[in-house]
Amino acid sequence: MEGVDYLAHERNKAQFDVDEMKIVWAGSRHAFDVSDRMARLVASDPVFQKDNRAMLSRKVLFKNTLRKAAHAWKRIIELRLSEEEANQLRSYVDEPAFTDLHWGMFVPAIKGQGTEDQQQKWLPLAHKMQIIGCYAQTELGHGSNVQGLETTATFDPATDEFVIHSPTLTSSKWWPGGLGKVSTHAVVYARLITGGQEHGVHGFIVQLRSLDDHMPLPGITVGDIGMKFGSGAYNTMDNGVLRFDHVRIPRNQMLMRVMQVTREGKCVQSNVPRQLIYGTMVYVRQTIVSDASSALSRAVCIATRYSAVRRQFGSQDGGIETQVIDYKTQQSRLFPLLASAYAFRFVGEWLKWLYLDVTQRLQASDFSTLPEAHACTAGLKSLTTSATADAIEECRKLCGGHGYLTSSGLPELFAVYVPACTYEGDNVVLLLQVARFLMKTVSQLGSGKKPVGTTAYMARAEDLLQCHCIVQRAEDWSKPSVILEAFEARAFRMCVARAQSLSKFPNPEEGFAELSADLAEAAIAHCQLIVVSKFIEKLEQDIPGKGVKQQLEILCNIYALNLLHKHLGDFLSTGCITPKQASLANDHLRSLYSQVRPNAIALVDAFNYTDHYLGSVLGRYDGNVYQKLYEAAWKDPLNDSVVPDGYQEYIRPMLKQQLRNARL
Repeated sequence: MEGVDYLAHERNKAQFDVDEMKIVWAGSRHAFDVSDRMARLVASDPVFQKDNRAMLSRKVLFKNTLRKAAHAWKRIIELRLSEEEANQLRSYVDEPAFTDLHWGMFVPAIKGQGTEDQQQKWLPLAHKMQIIGCYAQTELGHGSNVQGLETTATFDPATDEFVIHSPTLTSSKWWPGGLGKVSTHAVVYARLITGGQEHGVHGFIVQLRSLDDHMPLPGITVGDIGMKFGSGAYNTMDNGVLRFDHVRIPRNQMLMRVMQVTREGKCVQSNVPRQLIYGTMVYVRQTIVSDASSALSRAVCIATRYSAVRRQFGSQDGGIETQVIDYKTQQSRLFPLLASAYAFRFVGEWLKWLYLDVTQRLQASDFSTLPEAHACTAGLKSLTTSATADAIEECRKLCGGHGYLTSSGLPELFAVYVPACTYEGDNVVLLLQVARFLMKTVSQLGSGKKPVGTTAYMARAEDLLQCHCIVQRAEDWSKPSVILEAFEARAFRMCVARAQSLSKFPNPEEGFAELSADLAEAAIAHCQLIVVSKFIEKLEQDIPGKGVKQQLEILCNIYALNLLHKHLGDFLSTGCITPKQASLANDHLRSLYSQVRPNAIALVDAFNYTDHYLGSVLGRYDGNVYQKLYEAAWKDPLNDSVVPDGYQEYIRPMLKQQLRNARL
């Protein structure tokens, strides 16, 4: 039935003000207003309709994406939207497109690495979309190892130009989004060569296509790399391949904020510190963490609403069956994911503050926090994207068989999201970068150099090595100080143990390679501590409404204690807690699930997602699941005809025992 709210009873159970929680989730009243307005603007525009996306051929799908991107830009201009509003509108269109790389990578790269003159030349063109850019770093043979890139940029002093060249097949640029069919320009990363000497990898602005007819310029081979995983999903993006055959560009198209090449071909380090380029990396990775909370919360919203609608078993006398969400097995899998969505949201908020802080420090030539900020964003990018990819798949399984249908929204969401585990740094490689930083921090503890930021807890080395958990009752696990100490002690003791193991190797690099899996686990422990600590810090802020704060405290404890349960071996083997205390933590965790249960629907309503954005028949706000599942089935192209194409050629001959005579 249309217009019936099948989840109204669940919403009436809420023990807090949902509107207040929506503002907490958004970050502020202003952020909520902008987000809500843009979400409804997109949902009400028929051009942005997307429910048939998975059924379209690649060519039709891609052209449809171009139409949506152009329409979005038209609306941005017509409505004179601010940069914040424009970003929100594009996010709610919910379709990977060339604009993601233009605004998310191309523009920031020029801002971060271009001189003032270069910014004045290129940014106005990019901001008006008179040129469309992408970020061409990854190659067919190299991704995470940037120093291993093979593309060359050789300076020719006779013409005052760089010659960009792809010397091998594996030097082909491979994967840049927007490159395949759309981008007119790219920031290309290549090995700088002057006077026969190499000077490392640098960025160059290279025009790829004519601004008149969009044809590739001489010496440039460019195209799409082909279909990716999933139907619809990331196939809306034209990930590309690019090869250069001695392509010449003016010298001033090398991004020269950090290093310049003079007219004579001499490399000159500018007075701008090289560390400034890391500001762009910090920015990109903090946006990825925020995106993780959005993707995870979408999946959790779908799974939670459907779990409340779906009924299965439990009836002994033919009466009404039990809601799936009431089963403890469902709660123990679903509610930690709900808690994780909130945890990632709040750590994402903190990372935005960190980026601004680092940027201000860099501009004042203060680089003291940069290594820690770099390690922190790398680790949190790895942690949140891996957890989110796994969680989306878990949400699909939590929806049973219907979760496998494309109309559930979950298969496509998973296919769109899972590349985040690889782009902007492979997650395992990033964890090893964090591990190197942690090992260096531990090695410097005796030198008087004080650890900063998210490693500040290591300054209490003696206490953390000797402390014992004070938990005696299950309720003791609700104390933030108890949880925080357990996570700090676990992370620090794991780091110290790895450092001690490394010291036994005569060759440090050999030791790092041999112990890399153990070191990655120590990095995970440190990153999980960061998320827990930032959730606790959020609770210390002024949060409106007693009920709201109480629910957030419950979610914080669920997030932390579920991690303790999953990584129990670490906590026990490092002596942070006893087996008895672990058992009490489990007892408390079960009681927390019961406290979340009445508020589950309200907690996902607080995400304030429109049905259009969710794109799921299972996650509809009104809970009218079965009617919409039935309707969606009949929209499939296979149902365009009652008798399928191919009946006469293949099915009828089988049924009539005439296969020998059939023309197959």
